[in-house]
Amino acid sequence: MHILVLSLGLMTAGFACAQTPAAAPAKPIKMVVLGDSLSAGLGLGGAEAFPARLQKALEAKGIKVEMTNAGVSGDTTSGGRERLDWSVPDGTEAVILELGANDALRGIDPDVTRTALSDIITRLKARKIAVLLCGMLAPPNYGADYAARFNAIYPELSKSLDVPLYPFFLEGVAADAKLNQADGIHPTAEGVDIIVKNILPSVEAFLGKISGQRS
Repeated sequence: MHILVLSLGLMTAGFACAQTPAAAPAKPIKMVVLGDSLSAGLGLGGAEAFPARLQKALEAKGIKVEMTNAGVSGDTTSGGRERLDWSVPDGTEAVILELGANDALRGIDPDVTRTALSDIITRLKARKIAVLLCGMLAPPNYGADYAARFNAIYPELSKSLDVPLYPFFLEGVAADAKLNQADGIHPTAEGVDIIVKNILPSVEAFLGKISGQRS
């Protein structure tokens, strides 16, 4: 009798275990790259652009993202602010903010750039969207004073608005003729791969924090 009861108990427990669903795989993190031609992939195929290459590198490490390329060639920080709501749809969890190169190329007042970037970050944070800010450096042709004012924008906003900073988006690629297209500004596919390799640890840490906040 005791053996029968024990057997029935084991069968019941086994049945209950069989009915327990397996843990669901983590949902991909919805990410938008909000940028200009450097992220849009000007002169490259879509699969060679920064967002696509970054997604592939992340997935090779087992990090699933649902990536949107919201790069618009020629866009300034003010332009990015104007299109923010439709470029970053509801449900987005993370934004890589890559804007400012065109501001510097056009000699736009750094105060205008700073305000636009600050507004973008503040609005995204109000929507509970995490932001990774990508820094940019001014070209030398506007002089040392302009460069100092412009270059200070990104680290200062990172500190004051408490967002992570990748100091220079074009690190390892800028001014290298072999890694840029004929215009000397936009990376080749090989240049994009170097950008991805260099920024990948920062993006991993950024997404790891988001994943940790989900649980």
